[in-house]
Amino acid sequence: MQNARKLTFWDMWNLSFGFFGVQIAYALQSANISRIFATLGADPHQLSFFWILPPLMGMIVQPLIGKYSDRTWCKMGRRKPYLLVGAIVAVLVMIFLPNAGSLSFSSRLILGLNGAMWFGLFSLIFLDTSINVAMQPFKMMVGDMVNEEQKAQAYSIQSLLCNAGSLVGYLFPIFFTWIGIANTAPKGQIPPSVIWSCYCGGAILIACVMYTFMKVKEMPPKEYAEFHGIASENQQTSEKEGLFKLLLHAPRTFWTVGLVQFFCWAAFMYMWTYSNGTIAANCWNASDTASEGYQAAGNWVGVVFAVQAIGSIIWAIFIPRFKSLKLAYVVSLLLGAVGFISVAFVHNQYVLFLSYFLIGAAWAAMLALPFTLLTNALSGEHMGSYLGLFNCTICLPQIIAAALGGVVLKLCGGVQANMMVIAGVLLILGALSVRFVTEKH
Repeated sequence: MQNARKLTFWDMWNLSFGFFGVQIAYALQSANISRIFATLGADPHQLSFFWILPPLMGMIVQPLIGKYSDRTWCKMGRRKPYLLVGAIVAVLVMIFLPNAGSLSFSSRLILGLNGAMWFGLFSLIFLDTSINVAMQPFKMMVGDMVNEEQKAQAYSIQSLLCNAGSLVGYLFPIFFTWIGIANTAPKGQIPPSVIWSCYCGGAILIACVMYTFMKVKEMPPKEYAEFHGIASENQQTSEKEGLFKLLLHAPRTFWTVGLVQFFCWAAFMYMWTYSNGTIAANCWNASDTASEGYQAAGNWVGVVFAVQAIGSIIWAIFIPRFKSLKLAYVVSLLLGAVGFISVAFVHNQYVLFLSYFLIGAAWAAMLALPFTLLTNALSGEHMGSYLGLFNCTICLPQIIAAALGGVVLKLCGGVQANMMVIAGVLLILGALSVRFVTEKH
C-alpha cells in the first residue's frame, strides 16, 4: 500500500508548513534567551543553567506526545489536536516572556535570581513545553503519511521550511532596529526590538499552524493500518505497549544515530549559549550587558544565525548528491566543526559569515539525516512513540552540556570564545561516531 499512495509536492508542503511558524518561535528563543537573561542580570557562569530547561521539557513532553497521539483518533485528527494546543500556549508565553524586565518584580535575590529572572524562568518552561508540543506532531505526520520512497523528500521540505523559519526569527530583532525601534532599554529591561520580535513571531506561528491544521487530513485508523501493513486486530494491542518496553526493543539504528546526536546537540547547546558573549567580546570588545555594543552584538547573533540557516538550506541541496547518507553525515559535521572552532579566533563581524555558513552544513545534516535513517528502520506501529523517545537523544545531551557549562567555562578560563572550540571538538567526535550507524529499510 505504501508504494501505491504518493503525495504531491504541495501535499508534503502543506504537511510541514506550520513548522515554519513553530521554527520562528524556536529561533527567537535560541538567539535571544542568553541575551534576555544576561540583560535581566544573570552571570555568564549561570547562563548555561537556563538552557537546561528547554531540552529538559522536550525530554519529558515529546515521548508523552508521541505515546498519547499514537492512541488519539478523533474528528480533528491524530496529531493535529496537539500541535494546535501547543501553538496557542506558545503564542501566549511569547507575549509575556520579553516583558519580564518591565513588570516591577522585586530585585531581592532568591537562590541567586531576582524576581524578573524567576518570571523569565517559568515563562521559558511554558514556552519550550508548548513549542515541543507543537513541533513534534509535524515530524510524526511525515512518518505517518509519507511512503518510504518520498520520505527523504518530505523531510527535506520540512528542513527547508524549518531553516526559512529560523532565518525570519533570527533577523527579526535587527529588522526592527533598522526600522527605528529601540535596541537598548534601561538596565534590567528587554529592548523593544526583542519584544516586538516575539509579538510578530507569535502571530506568524499561529497563522502557519492554522494553515496546516485546515489543509491536512490525517488517515483514519483502518487506512493507516493498511498503509503501514499493520494487522488491524493487532493495532489496538500494540498501541498499549509502554514506552520502556518499546525502548528495550528499539532498533539498533535508534541507538547508533543517538550516539551521533549526543555529540552534535551538545555542541549546538554551547553555540546557542555562548555566541552572544563571544561575539560581543571579540568583535565589539563589550562585556556590559546594558551597553550599546553588547546589544548590537545580540542583534548580530541573529544575523549570523540567519547565515547559518542560509548555509543549511544550500547544503541541504547537496546532501542527496552523496552516494551514502553516512558519508554526507560525516562531511557535514566536519565542516561544522571547522566553523565552530574558527568563531573563537575571528574578530571581524563579517568574517563570521563564513564560520556560521559552515556551521549550517552540520545543522542541515542534523535536521534531515537522523529522522530519515530512523524512520526507514521503523514500522508504522509505534511511529509517534519512537520519534518521541528519539527526541531524548536531542534533549539529554543538551541537558548534560548545560549542566556542565559553568564548570567547563571555568576550566576554559572564563573565556566564552573557548566554548566554541569545545563545540567544534564535540562535532568531530560526532563525525567519528557515524561509522557505527547502520542503514536499514
